[in-house]
Amino acid sequence: MKMTELRYKSIRVRKLIFITAAVIFLSGIWNVAKAQEDPPRPPSITLARNLSFGAFYTTTGGTVTVDQYDTRTSFNVTLFTFSSISAARFNIYANRGTIINILNIPDFQLTNGSYSMTVSITATNPLLPFVNDNTYVVPTVLTMGATLTVGAPVSNPPGNYSGTFDVTLVIE
Repeated sequence: MKMTELRYKSIRVRKLIFITAAVIFLSGIWNVAKAQEDPPRPPSITLARNLSFGAFYTTTGGTVTVDQYDTRTSFNVTLFTFSSISAARFNIYANRGTIINILNIPDFQLTNGSYSMTVSITATNPLLPFVNDNTYVVPTVLTMGATLTVGAPVSNPPGNYSGTFDVTLVIE
C-alpha cells in the first residue's frame, strides 16, 4: 500500500468518526428537545359507571354503604344479592404530574316521586389528593363510595330511586 492510499483511508476513517460523532451529538440534542413537558391541557372528567346500592329492604330504617371497592354493607337493612351494586367510577384525563383533588361533595338526595333518601360520599380510590401518573390520553380511574340513609317503609317505600351529584376537580 502506498503512503497516499494510507493517508486517504485514514482521512476517510476520521471523517466517518466525525460524522458519527456529529449524528450522535445532534440526536442527543433532538432527544432533549423532544423531552419537553406536554403543553397544558384542561383536565376533564367523564362518568364511567353509576353509583348503585342494589336491592334491599328494611322495616325500621338504616343505612346501606357501597365502598370505593364495590363492597356493600348495611345497618338495620336486609341486602338482596340478585341486583348489581357499584361505586361511582369516573375517568379523569389530565397531564402527568398534575395534582388532582375534588371539592367536597355535599349530601344529595335520591328521589322516587315525593319520597327521598340522603346519600353521603364516604371514600375514594385513590385517596385524595393524588398525583396523576398517566399521560393525558390514558384515563386515571377515580372511584367513589357512598352511604345511603334509608327510612322506614312508610317514608321510603320500595321503588326505583334516582338522583345526581356534581364532581368538581381541583387541579394544581
